[in-house]
Amino acid sequence: MKRILLAIGAVAIGVTAVVAQDAIATRKQLMKENGKEAKIGSAMVKGEAPFDLAKAKAVFAAYADSAGKMGALFPADSKTGGETTAAPKIWEAKADFDAKMVKFGEEAKAAGAATKDLDSFKANFGTVMRNCGGCHETFRIKKS
Repeated sequence: MKRILLAIGAVAIGVTAVVAQDAIATRKQLMKENGKEAKIGSAMVKGEAPFDLAKAKAVFAAYADSAGKMGALFPADSKTGGETTAAPKIWEAKADFDAKMVKFGEEAKAAGAATKDLDSFKANFGTVMRNCGGCHETFRIKKS
Protein backbone atom coordinates (compact mmCIF):
# COMPACT_ATOMS: atom_id res chain seq x y z
CA MET A 1 0.00 0.00 0.00
CA LYS A 2 2.85 2.38 0.87
CA ARG A 3 4.43 1.72 -2.53
CA ILE A 4 1.21 2.63 -4.29
CA LEU A 5 0.90 5.86 -2.31
CA LEU A 6 4.54 6.71 -3.02
CA ALA A 7 4.03 6.01 -6.71
CA ILE A 8 0.90 8.17 -6.80
CA GLY A 9 2.77 10.94 -5.00
CA ALA A 10 5.68 10.74 -7.44
CA VAL A 11 3.33 10.90 -10.40
CA ALA A 12 1.51 13.89 -8.88
CA ILE A 13 4.80 15.72 -8.36
CA GLY A 14 5.84 14.92 -11.92
CA VAL A 15 2.53 16.14 -13.31
CA THR A 16 2.82 19.36 -11.28
CA ALA A 17 6.30 19.98 -12.70
CA VAL A 18 5.05 19.37 -16.24
CA VAL A 19 2.10 21.73 -15.71
CA ALA A 20 4.45 24.44 -14.40
CA GLN A 21 6.77 23.97 -17.38
CA ASP A 22 3.78 24.12 -19.74
CA ALA A 23 2.67 27.41 -18.14
CA ILE A 24 6.15 28.86 -18.55
CA ALA A 25 6.44 27.67 -22.15
CA THR A 26 2.96 28.95 -23.01
CA ARG A 27 3.52 32.40 -21.51
CA LYS A 28 6.91 32.66 -23.23
CA GLN A 29 5.25 31.81 -26.55
CA LEU A 30 2.52 34.42 -25.97
CA MET A 31 5.16 37.04 -25.16
CA LYS A 32 7.07 36.10 -28.31
CA GLU A 33 3.87 36.54 -30.33
CA ASN A 34 3.29 39.91 -28.63
CA GLY A 35 6.80 40.89 -29.69
CA LYS A 36 5.99 40.04 -33.30
CA GLU A 37 2.84 42.16 -33.09
CA ALA A 38 4.88 45.02 -31.60
CA LYS A 39 7.24 44.87 -34.58
CA ILE A 40 4.32 45.05 -37.01
CA GLY A 41 2.83 48.01 -35.16
CA SER A 42 6.15 49.80 -34.75
CA ALA A 43 6.92 49.44 -38.44
CA MET A 44 3.61 51.10 -39.34
CA VAL A 45 4.11 53.88 -36.77
CA LYS A 46 7.64 54.59 -38.04
CA GLY A 47 6.56 54.54 -41.69
CA GLU A 48 8.71 51.49 -42.40
CA ALA A 49 5.60 49.60 -43.48
CA PRO A 50 2.40 50.98 -44.99
CA PHE A 51 -0.49 51.49 -42.61
CA ASP A 52 -2.99 48.66 -42.86
CA LEU A 53 -6.15 49.05 -40.78
CA ALA A 54 -6.79 45.30 -40.64
CA LYS A 55 -3.25 44.62 -39.41
CA ALA A 56 -3.48 47.46 -36.90
CA LYS A 57 -6.68 46.04 -35.45
CA ALA A 58 -5.14 42.55 -35.45
CA VAL A 59 -2.23 43.83 -33.33
CA PHE A 60 -4.63 45.06 -30.67
CA ALA A 61 -6.79 41.92 -30.89
CA ALA A 62 -3.71 39.76 -30.33
CA TYR A 63 -2.75 41.83 -27.29
CA ALA A 64 -6.26 41.58 -25.84
CA ASP A 65 -6.30 37.83 -26.39
CA SER A 66 -2.88 37.43 -24.79
CA ALA A 67 -3.83 39.54 -21.78
CA GLY A 68 -6.88 37.38 -21.21
CA LYS A 69 -4.73 34.26 -21.04
CA MET A 70 -1.77 35.57 -19.04
CA GLY A 71 -3.24 35.57 -15.53
CA ALA A 72 -3.72 31.81 -15.54
CA LEU A 73 -0.17 31.23 -16.77
CA PHE A 74 1.52 32.27 -13.53
CA PRO A 75 0.60 29.55 -11.04
CA ALA A 76 2.62 29.47 -7.82
CA ASP A 77 4.59 26.45 -9.00
CA SER A 78 5.92 28.26 -12.09
CA LYS A 79 8.19 30.77 -10.35
CA THR A 80 11.34 29.07 -11.60
CA GLY A 81 12.47 26.80 -14.39
CA GLY A 82 12.10 26.94 -18.13
CA GLU A 83 14.46 29.91 -18.33
CA THR A 84 11.66 32.15 -17.11
CA THR A 85 12.25 35.87 -16.74
CA ALA A 86 9.16 36.30 -14.57
CA ALA A 87 10.13 38.33 -11.50
CA PRO A 88 9.18 37.14 -8.00
CA LYS A 89 7.21 40.40 -7.72
CA ILE A 90 4.45 38.73 -9.77
CA TRP A 91 3.63 36.36 -6.93
CA GLU A 92 4.35 38.93 -4.21
CA ALA A 93 1.83 41.34 -5.75
CA LYS A 94 -0.40 38.92 -7.68
CA ALA A 95 -3.52 41.09 -7.40
CA ASP A 96 -1.63 44.06 -8.87
CA PHE A 97 -0.20 41.89 -11.64
CA ASP A 98 -3.62 40.46 -12.49
CA ALA A 99 -5.11 43.98 -12.50
CA LYS A 100 -2.41 45.15 -14.91
CA MET A 101 -3.21 42.23 -17.23
CA VAL A 102 -6.90 43.16 -17.16
CA LYS A 103 -6.04 46.82 -17.85
CA PHE A 104 -3.73 45.81 -20.71
CA GLY A 105 -6.48 43.70 -22.26
CA GLU A 106 -9.12 46.39 -21.87
CA GLU A 107 -6.83 49.08 -23.31
CA ALA A 108 -5.91 46.86 -26.24
CA LYS A 109 -9.57 46.11 -26.97
CA ALA A 110 -10.52 49.79 -26.73
CA ALA A 111 -7.54 50.75 -28.90
CA GLY A 112 -8.64 48.33 -31.59
CA ALA A 113 -12.14 49.78 -31.59
CA ALA A 114 -10.85 53.37 -31.64
CA THR A 115 -8.31 52.87 -34.42
CA LYS A 116 -9.65 54.26 -37.69
CA ASP A 117 -6.53 55.56 -39.43
CA LEU A 118 -2.78 55.96 -39.01
CA ASP A 119 -3.03 58.92 -36.63
CA SER A 120 -5.43 57.16 -34.28
CA PHE A 121 -3.32 54.01 -34.50
CA LYS A 122 -0.19 55.92 -33.50
CA ALA A 123 -1.90 57.40 -30.46
CA ASN A 124 -3.51 54.12 -29.40
CA PHE A 125 -0.41 52.04 -30.07
CA GLY A 126 1.67 54.37 -27.91
CA THR A 127 -0.76 54.08 -25.01
CA VAL A 128 -0.91 50.31 -25.16
CA MET A 129 2.86 49.95 -25.52
CA ARG A 130 3.49 52.16 -22.46
CA ASN A 131 1.24 49.87 -20.46
CA CYS A 132 3.07 46.84 -21.84
CA GLY A 133 6.49 48.30 -21.03
CA GLY A 134 5.44 49.41 -17.55
CA CYS A 135 4.50 45.86 -16.66
CA HIS A 136 7.83 44.58 -17.94
CA GLU A 137 9.66 47.11 -15.75
CA THR A 138 7.98 45.81 -12.61
CA PHE A 139 7.34 42.15 -13.30
CA ARG A 140 10.19 40.96 -15.53
CA ILE A 141 13.79 40.09 -14.72
CA LYS A 142 16.07 41.79 -17.20
CA LYS A 143 18.50 39.47 -18.93
CA SER A 144 22.10 40.57 -18.71
